Amino acid sequence: MENITKTNVWASDNFIDLLPPNPIREPFENAWTYMNMHYTKFQIATFGSLIIHELVYFVACVPGILFQFVPFMRRFKIQSNRPENFDGQWKCFKLLMFNHFVIQFPLICGTYVFTEMFGVPYSWEEMPSWYNLALRVFGCAVIEDTWHYFLHQALHDKRIYKYIHKVHHHFQPHFPSTVLGMGFFWGILLLANHFIILWLWVTVRLFETIDVHSGYDIPYLNVFHLIPFYGGSKFHDFHHYNFNGNYSSTFTWWDKIFGTDAQYKEYCAKLEAAKSKKGQ
Repeated sequence: MENITKTNVWASDNFIDLLPPNPIREPFENAWTYMNMHYTKFQIATFGSLIIHELVYFVACVPGILFQFVPFMRRFKIQSNRPENFDGQWKCFKLLMFNHFVIQFPLICGTYVFTEMFGVPYSWEEMPSWYNLALRVFGCAVIEDTWHYFLHQALHDKRIYKYIHKVHHHFQPHFPSTVLGMGFFWGILLLANHFIILWLWVTVRLFETIDVHSGYDIPYLNVFHLIPFYGGSKFHDFHHYNFNGNYSSTFTWWDKIFGTDAQYKEYCAKLEAAKSKKGQ
């Protein structure tokens, strides 16, 4: 009888019940229900997705933009010898607007078609549990990172580099506005079991992408660094600095497996040696 009691206590449903109640569940449910009652699926999928995309993107960019005006934050800048300048940022912003509204918005317009074609539900009643959603978003990150690694490495082939990928590397000391790609669709195609997955995944992906392109390494204040094998801005910044190696977008395991982080390891070792020598 005692063993049965212990088993029931640690059953997944009972364990979730032991957690404190979610304080935002009720207002979120009300907002989601209101949205479904007052807007069509097409409006939610198209204009709602555009609003979420732009809002999350520019909110995520704010810290990195402000950092360049705060002297204290300069110690966290990775390529300190390459300061941002207005001309470079303005050129990047124009490319960004072209990317968002000429390339990405038409893709966003296809969201409704995708959800209808695959029967992706929108209702609150069909929304999966939070841990189910979290696992699916993590799965999207793993799939995107795998796709990104092998495609990114291929784009560095000398025969095609200058025609496709070079524009991204034009901004070597990159800043938050340099995001010229959205390769997260494979995870959505394979794992989306509710419309909210699209918004959750694009939110996580945008924050992560902007973080690695921020040009600042602030590990103690960055929650992404709590994730095992997370590369972060320092890892990806080396790719822009060195052009080769560190091809992954989020995690470091593919670079470790295939040895494409070798130059990065050598670079880090040299920096540590220089610090040690300076401290003597």
